[in-house]
Amino acid sequence: MDTGGDRGVEQDRTVADVGEFGVIDRVTRGRVRSPDTLLGPGDDAALVAAPGGSVVATTDMLVQGRHFRLDWSSPIDIGRKAVAQNAADIAAMGARCTGFLVALGCPADTPISVTDGLTDGLWLEAERAGAGIVGGDLVQTDSLVISITALGDLEGRSPVLRSGARSGNVVAVAGKLGWSGAGLAALTAQVRGHRDVVDAHRVPRPDYAAAVRAARAGATSMTDVSDGLIADLGHIADASSVSIDIDTGLLRLDDEIATVAEELGLSALAWVLAGGEDHAFAGTFAPDAELPAGWSVVGSVHDGSGVTVDGSPYEGDEAWSSFSR
Repeated sequence: MDTGGDRGVEQDRTVADVGEFGVIDRVTRGRVRSPDTLLGPGDDAALVAAPGGSVVATTDMLVQGRHFRLDWSSPIDIGRKAVAQNAADIAAMGARCTGFLVALGCPADTPISVTDGLTDGLWLEAERAGAGIVGGDLVQTDSLVISITALGDLEGRSPVLRSGARSGNVVAVAGKLGWSGAGLAALTAQVRGHRDVVDAHRVPRPDYAAAVRAARAGATSMTDVSDGLIADLGHIADASSVSIDIDTGLLRLDDEIATVAEELGLSALAWVLAGGEDHAFAGTFAPDAELPAGWSVVGSVHDGSGVTVDGSPYEGDEAWSSFSR
């Protein structure tokens, strides 16, 4: 019989108590494999199907204290966020996710409850993205580090690149913008309430299907909005050798982030334009294209270079950069 005392003992155990292979067993035991996983964890390498004949791949790393805080986010939240930011990059290429490789580094005295929570979060978001965890690694480190490699399949389509935007295209977005920035501001200022925006920062929820719909609808370019709308549209502008203008009259300023901005004396528009980690999608389409469900026009593509806001250079906060601060 499982008693409360037994559960307490279990929660007191650390990674060192359980051991490397014990933790790996907890990561993989009882998990349902996706149809694309031909051979999952347990051998020297995994085998993942690639029906389209090519594999889309991306990787990203999260470091404790730099990308997440355990006093702000639960282990489940952190696991979900780690997968989401990688899955969004796969979707931004117009692909669907087929598998994730997870490398975890942690101190030996990390409570097993933390790694169990991370595992639950990783699997929850992997399943939400339509895939599973197919392998990975576990090592001892000084702080918690999570590295994800995501794999995807284009289903026979060409990838949607950043370099495909053309003068005359319209710029459109799918997903919420500014919410993660508002949530981070609320957490930093230690203000009460604002559960929805705080949750949006802790666990982004990319609409992966919206990105695939954009690819099928003929999007000429696309990107995941991870560094901020201006910065990420800047990547498209640079790669495509065009200029992009954002029309703020077309941007959506949700009441939830406007309330946080008013309370903190900050700008909701700045979060929408330059806030990072929303993991919405931005793309360009031919002017006569019918936008897929979930997408709305926010600007236009022109000859030239760079990104402007209402025809002028943006003078607000700079976008996120990994080595900026």
